[in-house]
Amino acid sequence: MISLTWLNSDPTRFPSLNTALHEPDGLLAAGGDLSTERLISAYKQGIFPWYSEGEPILWWSPDPRFVLKPGQIKISRSLAKNVRNTTLRIKMDSDFRQLINHCSAQPRKGQPGTWITPEMKQAYIDMHHAGHAHSVECWKGNQLVGGLYGIHSGQVFCGESMFSHESNASKIALVQLCRFLQHHGFKLIDSQVYTAHLESLGAGMISRDEYIKTLQQPTDINMPANWGDSFEDFST
Repeated sequence: MISLTWLNSDPTRFPSLNTALHEPDGLLAAGGDLSTERLISAYKQGIFPWYSEGEPILWWSPDPRFVLKPGQIKISRSLAKNVRNTTLRIKMDSDFRQLINHCSAQPRKGQPGTWITPEMKQAYIDMHHAGHAHSVECWKGNQLVGGLYGIHSGQVFCGESMFSHESNASKIALVQLCRFLQHHGFKLIDSQVYTAHLESLGAGMISRDEYIKTLQQPTDINMPANWGDSFEDFST
């Protein structure tokens, strides 16, 4: 039988990462809430929420961790050409709410529903308003056709979800994000758990200890609350 720590009302307290389960990998705790203060504390400690509707909030810190180094993204010739020649406009933080709504509605292979519950959506919208959650968006005219969102913590960007209604739109968003993060000194994009799609783009496994060391290193990265204010076009 699985025995989990249930979180109390203190939004900063989580169990030691050494108590995370090996199966399922990284399951650490349950309960609590999705307040902005608790989420900020969780991400700073290498912990993230992931659960389905009808379940209690579950908190995870897998080992190893699946990450992508912004300067090491693998860009194929065809993808480079798509990035170079795209007519899509790339923006940051211009419509976070619409982007997360699209991500929650995106069909996922082998998943009948979505982990981005209404409660989760509102929590990340609150994080966006507080300057901690950010979106990279691909626009075709006035239509949002692809993109991704995630959390900024230290020198790590924790990628949460992406969607694409136009061929290669989410890949183009990821390439632009990598260039943007590398320019500003970020070390990792945390993809949390393995996907073959991101592995094909250069992501790989590192130990949780190595991840936490990078996450908690002192950094002089100083980003505005709205990343659209500092976004530059890295498409060339």
